[in-house]
Amino acid sequence: MRDMIILACEECKRKNYNKDKNKSKHSGRVEHKKFCRFCRKHTPHKETK
Repeated sequence: MRDMIILACEECKRKNYNKDKNKSKHSGRVEHKKFCRFCRKHTPHKETK
């Protein structure tokens, strides 16, 4: 079971990345440190609805 998720920047709240995740292994919300092109730096990105 893989579902598509959207990652949003924690600082500017913009949606930057689309990704899939395995729901059976990761039931909670995921967080990755990725590059935000709007902030122009690496920031934490969290899963949004």
